[in-house]
Amino acid sequence: MATDDVGNEGMGEAIDILLVEPNPGDTRLFTEKFRDAKLMNAVHAVPDGEQALDFVHQWGEFTDAPRPDLVLLEPQLPGSSGMEILSELKNEPALSEIPVIVLTSSETGKEIVKSHDFDADEYLQKPVETEEFIEFVRNVEEFWFAIVRSEDGE
Repeated sequence: MATDDVGNEGMGEAIDILLVEPNPGDTRLFTEKFRDAKLMNAVHAVPDGEQALDFVHQWGEFTDAPRPDLVLLEPQLPGSSGMEILSELKNEPALSEIPVIVLTSSETGKEIVKSHDFDADEYLQKPVETEEFIEFVRNVEEFWFAIVRSEDGE
């Protein structure tokens, strides 16, 4: 079940974001807020670790899926844990360059996730209120543009 939302033209090349989120309500909020932010992106959502790995490897129903430019990963997933997904992403050369943002439920949750040796590129607190989603989208946008600028040598 992949969801595509494309935003604003003229902001450069579209980015493909893979959202690994088991809660359908949160998935809907994430995709709506990214669309509302008018960023040029496509949000692809999967509900569990197995589908996330199929998506990034382009296996099974995801053979035609784009390789994601960025992964937003909920660490508490049914089936394969977020830690297993992150480990596979970071230890496989073909996938290790994909930046991963681990979503945490709180500042305490962030410290717990880090204490389990989650070696993510960034940790962001998962928004709860609608206003927080707007700030969250801005944070993801800032993270992405920082990566693009560093790759371009700026």
